[in-house]
Amino acid sequence: MDGILNLWKPPGMTSHDVVAAVRRLTGQRRVGHAGTLDPMAEGVLVVGIGQGTRLLEYLVGGTKEYCARIHLGVSTDTDDAEGAALAVTGVKAFRRHMIDRALQSFVGLQEQIPPTYSALKLQGQPAYRLARAGQVVERAARPVEIAAIRLVGWRSPHIICQVTCSKGTYIRSLARDVGASLGCGAHLCGLIRLRSGLFTLEDAAPLPLLEHALTHEYWQQLIYPLDIAVHDRPAVIVSAEDAAKLRQGQDICPSIAVAPEAADQQPWRAYSVNGELIALLVPSQRQGYWHAHKVFPDTQGVYDN
Repeated sequence: MDGILNLWKPPGMTSHDVVAAVRRLTGQRRVGHAGTLDPMAEGVLVVGIGQGTRLLEYLVGGTKEYCARIHLGVSTDTDDAEGAALAVTGVKAFRRHMIDRALQSFVGLQEQIPPTYSALKLQGQPAYRLARAGQVVERAARPVEIAAIRLVGWRSPHIICQVTCSKGTYIRSLARDVGASLGCGAHLCGLIRLRSGLFTLEDAAPLPLLEHALTHEYWQQLIYPLDIAVHDRPAVIVSAEDAAKLRQGQDICPSIAVAPEAADQQPWRAYSVNGELIALLVPSQRQGYWHAHKVFPDTQGVYDN
């Protein structure tokens, strides 16, 4: 089994729990995920199996879309409902346009401070581990981009909104900052990831469906081919001779429309004449040649999903 799965992570499970469940169900050792979801959250979790784990790096950076529920009037130490309350403030009688104006003020490029309890590494340790040990966690602001926020509903004290954002955006931090903007504090009390790059919630498979598909041998209908992860990269078809060279670690000099020197550093997809994904190519240090950045086994074919 080599490919990509679009799974629906249920609330209450960590992303690591989902990976462990996929390992158990499939019997595959090499399983990983692209883009962590907090245990409280649910929705799209992109999982790589076998050779698919080698391509997860190309899926992490995709645009994310969430449906978030924000609870006004209560700040917590984790910025979500799983944390301890830090302050409770009365919520004013906000009108819908006031809530929408506060949300729209966060659209665009900005510097965002991650939550105290996060998986970011500080001093070689996850920030949440340092925080639980009682250490002061100094978090540096990070650049993120929120492309759009749509107010879906407002019934005090809850805001429901749909957020489209870049990799690395913490919706918990957004909830905290929205509360600060409105002067009443807030925390995130519900989160659904609706989209991660190409993968949407409508097409996401719950774990019970994956288990059923594996038991009844139709799992091929749920797994995406390897090249879905690099579908936006340019592609080239190489000869059988060049395919053999790539798999032997040799550079090649095929007739490609764009010379290696003129190409950017983003990998090109290399296919055999039979449509098999052979490798990802980058310009070689040898002028006019291409080097295999990643090579895939000759048993891996590209098939329709």
